[in-house]
Amino acid sequence: MKSNRTAPVFGPGGNSEAFQRTRLKTVDAPSWVASIGLDAYEYEAGRGVTSSDAVLAELGRRAREEGIYVSVHAPYFISLSGVVPETRYKSIGYIEESLHAAALLGADTIVVHTGSAAKITRQEALALAADTLARTLEELDPQGIAIGLETMGKVNQLGTLSEVISLCKMDPRLQPVVDFGHMNARDLGGVFQSADDYRRVFDEIALALGDDSAKNLHCHFSKIEWTGAGEKRHLTFEDSLYGPDFEPLMEALYREKLTPTIICESAGTQSEDALAMKKHYYSLH
Repeated sequence: MKSNRTAPVFGPGGNSEAFQRTRLKTVDAPSWVASIGLDAYEYEAGRGVTSSDAVLAELGRRAREEGIYVSVHAPYFISLSGVVPETRYKSIGYIEESLHAAALLGADTIVVHTGSAAKITRQEALALAADTLARTLEELDPQGIAIGLETMGKVNQLGTLSEVISLCKMDPRLQPVVDFGHMNARDLGGVFQSADDYRRVFDEIALALGDDSAKNLHCHFSKIEWTGAGEKRHLTFEDSLYGPDFEPLMEALYREKLTPTIICESAGTQSEDALAMKKHYYSLH
């Protein structure tokens, strides 16, 4: 995926508590995000696409006016690796709805969870997910919108970085979405201690999928509490126990001249925490 951007862009995943206190509507989100100094916004459709086409089109129009990069988080109930074929094939319809919403919004990426590997082997789960994605690309034309496959935070979920990369190798319309908080929680912390730890993620993607995929990566970031099973719950940047810390990531982006989209998924403070990342990035100049 090529981009003419010269710097990363930052924004919230969905509407933060600060936005909700304004009593504005979701259609006003791009203007509000721009007003506080951010430049990206992820429309949350985790429980399904519930906004009308008219609202989505208006939100997209306002985002273009404000220069806000938009993405869409597809429904959580998508199951690429579901063992019941009928359930698995329904996921294609949910992806189609998400792509339709993305087109109205002017979004460049939809974010899809890769599925579960709880009751089958990881290899079986990977094969099922690959089959679902192959069928999806046969039936649907993403029309320039990337189907982003997210790294997941629970140990029994499909979605390690290597698994995501393996699926993305199937077709350039599939792109990785790296959630650094998920990766840290999945490996029970301590994964990202330095700028080089973050850089290695981009290097692995560049080696497997090309420099453009790495440079313009779509990313999620939050601090996440974990247990032995991996991800438990999203936290805010106030947390000092679980991590990961964002400052080394900003150093890696600046040093390597990377231009990703960074969507913050902090618990309620996603707009403030996205802004903290952006301010730190520009403080390095």
